[in-house]
Amino acid sequence: MSDLNRKWLYLIFLSIIWGTSYILIKKGLEGFTPIQLGVLRIIIAAILLFLIGLRTLRGISRQQWKWIAISGMVGSFIPIFLFAFAQTQIDSSIASILNSLVPLFTIAVGYLAFRIAFSSNQLLGVIVGLAGAIILIIMGAEINPGRNYWYSGLVIIATICYAFNANIIKSKLHDVTPLGIAVGNFAIMLVPALLILPFSGVFEAKVTEGENFLSSLGYIVILCILGTCIAKVMFNKLIHISSPVFSVSVTYLIPVVGIFWGVLDGEKFTWEQFLAGAIILFGVYLVNKKKKHLKFEVL
Repeated sequence: MSDLNRKWLYLIFLSIIWGTSYILIKKGLEGFTPIQLGVLRIIIAAILLFLIGLRTLRGISRQQWKWIAISGMVGSFIPIFLFAFAQTQIDSSIASILNSLVPLFTIAVGYLAFRIAFSSNQLLGVIVGLAGAIILIIMGAEINPGRNYWYSGLVIIATICYAFNANIIKSKLHDVTPLGIAVGNFAIMLVPALLILPFSGVFEAKVTEGENFLSSLGYIVILCILGTCIAKVMFNKLIHISSPVFSVSVTYLIPVVGIFWGVLDGEKFTWEQFLAGAIILFGVYLVNKKKKHLKFEVL
């Protein structure tokens, strides 16, 4: 199969997997706190990745370990906890839509941190996308006045982290296999997760004897297998055979899947929110639209 066909295949599968991740996080939070969910997710995913790819760590050089560590903390560790805390206040469908900001921030991060040029279309796309995000957050706060929609900011911070990670993998880790990056990431993340675990309260009777303990743990395991292990390796591979901006274009389809699960679970989703989400995706479209002139270069 050619790289062109493979990258579109990966894009579709990642959209389905990650679009489902938000409802799995929501269900996991029924039996665990955000800290507990995050720690369990990291530890379980690390064990699974070690079982299938521990040997890949030997292919990572001493110089690359620095970027593996940064990639793991920025691309997985921090966002895992940010999304868990955010979804204690905002709907899973809204979280999935806000995640669409990743391509916009990938352009900004690529320019500011990695000196990657961007076009006028991409600049306009960033502005349009951010405007749509603001409208979406305001609408969500009006529909759910009892919730703190400032927590949406945690999702936005997570998308900036993802943008940094996409550029790091493309520019600094292109010689490391996708599985090697994933295993290396979680080898680094496992250390702080194990340090946090004893203080998380996950072993307390009120947690282990709770009515949602087993079901929530099951959702977390599914989340680890699909949304963390399989998707992490596929995403790293996608970056290798495409570009950072194309790879994060998975966020075009993630909201569709996320909204589907959210509405199915009883979440409110209005036409105004749909329109705000469409504005964000239009911004993403502008970011990905090719244009050969009016490029902004670093002097």
